[in-house]
Amino acid sequence: MGPSNIFPPSASLKYSMVVLAILFAVVLIFPEQALAKNAGITRHYKFNIKMQNVTRLCQTKSIVTVNGQFPGPRILAREGDRLLIKVVNHVKYNMTLHWHGIRQLRSGWADGPAYITQCPIQTGRSYVYNFTVTGQRGTLFWHAHISWLRATVYGPIVILPKKHVPYPFPQPFKEVPIIFGEWWKTDTEKMISQALKTGAAPNVSDAYTINGLPGPSYNCSAKDTFKLKVKPGKTYLLRMINAALNDELFISIANHTVTVVETDAVYVKPFKTKVVLITPGQTTNVLLKVKSKAPSANFLITARPYATGPAAFDNTTTAGILEYEQSASSASKNKTRKLTLLKPTLPRFNDTNFATKFSNQIRSLATAKFPANVPKKVDRRFFFTVGLGLNPCPKNQTCQGPNNTMLASSINNVSFVQPNVSLLQAHFFNKSKGVYTTDFPANPPFKFNYTGTPPKNLMVSSGTKVAALPFNSKVEVVMQDTSIIAAENHPLHLHGFNFFVVGQGFGNFDPNKDPAKFNLVDPAERNTVGVPSGGWVAIRFLADNPGVWFMHCHLEVHTSWGLKMAWLVMDGKGPKQKLQPPPSDLPKC
Repeated sequence: MGPSNIFPPSASLKYSMVVLAILFAVVLIFPEQALAKNAGITRHYKFNIKMQNVTRLCQTKSIVTVNGQFPGPRILAREGDRLLIKVVNHVKYNMTLHWHGIRQLRSGWADGPAYITQCPIQTGRSYVYNFTVTGQRGTLFWHAHISWLRATVYGPIVILPKKHVPYPFPQPFKEVPIIFGEWWKTDTEKMISQALKTGAAPNVSDAYTINGLPGPSYNCSAKDTFKLKVKPGKTYLLRMINAALNDELFISIANHTVTVVETDAVYVKPFKTKVVLITPGQTTNVLLKVKSKAPSANFLITARPYATGPAAFDNTTTAGILEYEQSASSASKNKTRKLTLLKPTLPRFNDTNFATKFSNQIRSLATAKFPANVPKKVDRRFFFTVGLGLNPCPKNQTCQGPNNTMLASSINNVSFVQPNVSLLQAHFFNKSKGVYTTDFPANPPFKFNYTGTPPKNLMVSSGTKVAALPFNSKVEVVMQDTSIIAAENHPLHLHGFNFFVVGQGFGNFDPNKDPAKFNLVDPAERNTVGVPSGGWVAIRFLADNPGVWFMHCHLEVHTSWGLKMAWLVMDGKGPKQKLQPPPSDLPKC
């Protein structure tokens, strides 16, 4: 007997109406719980910060890790999920973690940059990073955000679309995170501390790594090689992340073409390429459709730097191996002969022409489902010079920068001085006096030929200055590289927002001619963009996220020298436009 016969028709109708009434009441009383099905789930992670002995390049050293893993564990979530990540610090260093590219809507306390949104987690202490992934899906990463600890403290973040929502590209057979890093034989904390005392540039790295492994081009490293094993005819989604400290990277797979489908966790118009360029702080998802029949060869996956300045850089190449699963018959044939190992061709280390062409191909989908909500009108305009400079040598000290000075870097000639309490706390509790000022210059202190002959005085000024923005301001920032000391490509990262890359060019930005060429239709939407060497880039964003948001060069050496600033976005009028109070376990300075 079917369930419809349990009640007579009238009773069944009454029963249905009672059930509907109860459900309606539940939705009214508990709207959050009723909607929770669509709002995602809560995922818990525990990150123990601990030392671990790791051997690379014939040498064992003790490194800072999460849970003893290098690289660190993958964070997996779906769009709409809430993450609770408990970080317990068991090492001698102060620690903070940053969830790079996560918008952190009204949850700035969980953003992570030391002394910007929080005091660090001290030895023996813990902190729970609590945030919800809103309106984002794709590949991002997490890393330490204090001193140079991100050299070994990093890992992937994979945000899947909501359940039953497909990718806007063919469903891959398998997804593989590929995270590029940089390895030093020396202790990086001692190294940067020494460099900041003497004013010299710190040592360059000894190797690059793929998923923590240097690969066969380095001493003792053939056994430490990343291998990507593939089945003929299948399509793989490679989630590429550049977690290196100081180097942009060209990446290629011998005899294979990939299709770029996403950058910085934003879908893009697909385009094919043999070489991918990723700056530190950027992520790029590519589809790799492998050959339909297993060839009698293996293929190197290589990465080496794109370097534009005259400074020394690590000019080595990391390599992994793409291996095809062989059929039984070809496997027995190949047992007797060694498979050929094919190498890709990478651009020259200073190939700015390729870099420009590559970045110009990145365009938003700009569809009804994935719109490019670029601000068409602007109410706050900023023109930032970004680049290097000098600080005078302290009295009674010899310095190793040019002519007994100390190397520095700045935005609009302000080299940022890190405070000793968190800017976000000072803002929230109205205790900014003596911590920061809100007079960050909207323009350089004086005009000069930015990419031509530098001015005579190369000294920077210093200060802890922020730029204040009313809630929902439509902001345009033009970032202009300078030739002071040297022109160089600077990957600038903005916390708390994605921005649209509306224009870029070489030479000095022309405010009369260049804006006419801006792309306001389908510009790339990113969280990190390379300011071209000897050129400029223009970005726009909507300041819809109250809090204090760090903006800095993602070349760690330049951040250490002061190429950083912060935006202070005021609260809006509505209840959902205000920064929430800090959590009770927020670390103390």
